[in-house]
Amino acid sequence: MSKLFLLLSVIMMDLLTGMEFDLFVPSFPELQSLFDISSFWVEALLSVNFIGYCLSLFFVGAFSDRYGRKPILLIGLSLFVAGSLLCVFAPTFGCLLIGRFLQGIGVAAPSILSFLIIADSYPLSEQQRFMALLNGVMNIAVGLAPVAGSYIALYFHWQGNFIALLLLGLLVLMMTCIFIPHYPLPKSKKQSLISGYVELLSSKPLMLLIGHIILMIVPYWIFVGMSPLLYIKALGVSLTHFGYYQGSLALVFALGCFVFSWFLNQLQQKIWLILSVYTFIVSLVSLGLTTLVNSTNPLLITLSLFPFIVGQIIPSTILYPLCLHYKPEAKGQVSAMIQGGRLILCAITLQIAGFYYRGSFQNIGIIIIAVISLVVFTLILLLNKWKQFENSYHTSTLKPEHED
Repeated sequence: MSKLFLLLSVIMMDLLTGMEFDLFVPSFPELQSLFDISSFWVEALLSVNFIGYCLSLFFVGAFSDRYGRKPILLIGLSLFVAGSLLCVFAPTFGCLLIGRFLQGIGVAAPSILSFLIIADSYPLSEQQRFMALLNGVMNIAVGLAPVAGSYIALYFHWQGNFIALLLLGLLVLMMTCIFIPHYPLPKSKKQSLISGYVELLSSKPLMLLIGHIILMIVPYWIFVGMSPLLYIKALGVSLTHFGYYQGSLALVFALGCFVFSWFLNQLQQKIWLILSVYTFIVSLVSLGLTTLVNSTNPLLITLSLFPFIVGQIIPSTILYPLCLHYKPEAKGQVSAMIQGGRLILCAITLQIAGFYYRGSFQNIGIIIIAVISLVVFTLILLLNKWKQFENSYHTSTLKPEHED
């Protein structure tokens, strides 16, 4: 029963993490008009959240390896609740930016540590299956968030979305207090925060793994960040229908993750990853054609992204646990590097996309295609070194990690 409530708590953390980014995105046009700001500044509500997240996550990762998961979770969730309160009552755009910054700092803890709780509680043989299931839950949250956010914005305006985040944050904070246990602390605490990350950065195989995972996540978030301006303002999609276009991508990923969790052991992992390479190539073709004709059809643009979304399912399920166990005593730091790299690159590419945005999909499509090309390249490099990664993964099961 305790494992059930622990799993439910982790699921709620993933729901919070998934909705924190997406829920208020449908309010972008209203916020742009209300505060009389450019598209660059409305995108800054995402970027400043990324910055807060990035400043926090490296400390979250290192301190969770040193002091345990639960204390860091409680601190992070408390900061998230404080930031949500500021967003709800923000009298100016500057206050709203500060609130989003605090939300970013706080949400780093559940975002980074939710799967680590699973990794600390379950044997390695079960972790990839749970990774698929949690990916599904996360993306159901991401898929529902723009739909829910659209209706909340329609009936309760932009403050309603931040009230929803505040209530969800309070619920997760309460569940963490009650159901997340204190785990044994690691044997060694001698390594400093900076030297720990330097050691990880010096490992070329680990950095290849991390680099691929980061690149694979970026194209979707470029689309999420730019789609409100493209779909609602440029293509004339109504606020009520917008959420369905954006949410469908996350829903496809979520359902695919649930299905893949049952078929994971039917083929060798290397074969699954080779299938992903071919799926990514199909996505380059579909996006390339849509970009070439500079489509103004929101349904066609959305459908052209589906092959890439499907292609993500296999690597995200297989490679993330493998990455964590490459250096099992530093799971928190590895997770922080993945999340930090993802958000730094997302922030950079979003600002580039915002700068070059001209009211059509074409420039957005070019940026997404460039990133997917790098995804294919790094996955091929990983497949060439696959035996080395498999050996490291199995060797990690023999290493003691915690004090008794």
